[in-house]
Amino acid sequence: MKTCGFKLSGFTLIEVAIVLVVVALLLGGLLVPLTMQIEQQRIRETQKTLEEIKEALIGYAIANGRLPRPAISASNGAENAANCVTEAACTGFIPWGTLGVPKLDAWGKIVRYSVTPAFASSVPFTLNATTASKTIQTRDNTGALIYLAGQATCSTTNQCMPAVIFSHGKNNWGTGDLGNAITDSSVTNADEDANNAASTNFISRTFSDNTTGTGGEFDDLVTWLSPNILFNRMVAAGRLP
Repeated sequence: MKTCGFKLSGFTLIEVAIVLVVVALLLGGLLVPLTMQIEQQRIRETQKTLEEIKEALIGYAIANGRLPRPAISASNGAENAANCVTEAACTGFIPWGTLGVPKLDAWGKIVRYSVTPAFASSVPFTLNATTASKTIQTRDNTGALIYLAGQATCSTTNQCMPAVIFSHGKNNWGTGDLGNAITDSSVTNADEDANNAASTNFISRTFSDNTTGTGGEFDDLVTWLSPNILFNRMVAAGRLP
């Protein structure tokens, strides 16, 4: 057919199919980096939340002479009123209500918290007499566990950490906002399993999706409260001599 001296013709089905394939490939190439950007943003948000919690813990210690105990439950963010005399009892959820901090990480999981019993006692802790009990390990280039903070034997001269705060990350383990347990969907993530069950010794590593490496895949975000920082801030505030 001719219109005004020009011949009109449409795309063939093959040409349309080729265009759609090219568009799909381009979109796919864009979506992968976008997904990675979103996850990196969530990691940064969670790291910021953990740092805010650490500052709130120091502020609480300055005001009260001790660190708070874990939250009463997944639905009640007040710290447990009773002293937690064992490491297991002193491990649970961050007392978000008492501290006035976010309850959840960027993946909607409640932030975890473990505190040395002596640092959370109703009796204020002292500069020299209170020994922390938390240790943090990582893996070296051979896959062996080495101490990152603290040592195998904790003492006032060989200091371990008063408290650990961590997120289970995107995959595996954790507790949702409504108290729903998030199941572990892997059988190879030994280091994440260890953190979920830990009350004294925790593991902090760089992200890995390698299921065959030592310790397996790992996306937990772990931070801790240094005794030096805690004591120095409390001395500066006049809470410790």
